[in-house]
Amino acid sequence: MLFFVGLAVVFGCVFGGFIMAGGKMAPIIKAAPVEGFIIVGSAIGAQLIGNSMGIFKGAFGGIVRCIKGPKWSAQDYLDLILLVGKLLNVMKKEGAVALEAHVEGPDSSAIFGEYPKLAADHSIVHMICDTLRLVVIAQGNLDADAVDDAMKNAIKTHHHDEMKYQGTLASIAGALPALGIVACVLGVVKTMGAIDQPPPVLGALIGGALVGTFLGVFVAYGVFDPLANRLGQIIDEEGQVYNVINQMIVGTLKGYPVPLVIEGARGVISHHNQPSFADVFDGLRGK
Repeated sequence: MLFFVGLAVVFGCVFGGFIMAGGKMAPIIKAAPVEGFIIVGSAIGAQLIGNSMGIFKGAFGGIVRCIKGPKWSAQDYLDLILLVGKLLNVMKKEGAVALEAHVEGPDSSAIFGEYPKLAADHSIVHMICDTLRLVVIAQGNLDADAVDDAMKNAIKTHHHDEMKYQGTLASIAGALPALGIVACVLGVVKTMGAIDQPPPVLGALIGGALVGTFLGVFVAYGVFDPLANRLGQIIDEEGQVYNVINQMIVGTLKGYPVPLVIEGARGVISHHNQPSFADVFDGLRGK
């Protein structure tokens, strides 16, 4: 909702101010389709040259993510702590081997089944299962610091891959003003070919050319640059789920008491999504 409010404010202030100053929209409306085709089309083509198809799709999928907002809510973070906590309780009470059924077949695991939204996210499931699989294989004899390093490297790689989408949107924002100049220059070339026309005709042609520069700058700094910034914020926030998993598994392997493990997991979550200590503690005790 906030995305559309912001978009309305941007367009309303720019074009509303133009109209209030006595400007007429007709020349902009007339020139915008062709100028926009040149600018946006060449921007998309440039990204196809500079990116793999996966990154290209992820970047434009990032626009949808900006509209929807972050994927995880406070309830999801609570559920994640409970999910990992229950798996770790199985390890404590029944031994590491008892985890095997859960980590090798999460689709049929009763614990994963309690949290369908989390279980549907392959990255979260892999982070949990791949790490706990090491615990099963090693029969619980793992160096906690080594596990911590391995998890943090995996988290870093995942975050780096996600940020490629943000970088692509930022690249589009950076290219649009220059591509707007390209469209403007082409408009000037067209104008020079009609130099023998009367001033009103030349004025219309020059105005149409300048629309290219306007659109490039406007779309870059009014739309794509804010989108890139917002996508970066969303990626950072959504990445907190992996830090929660890391804190819980590593803290448990180090033998920390449950309250400290809980507080470590809560501490890596933004305050607006942070579940209360009581909710987590009660949930892990089955209340």
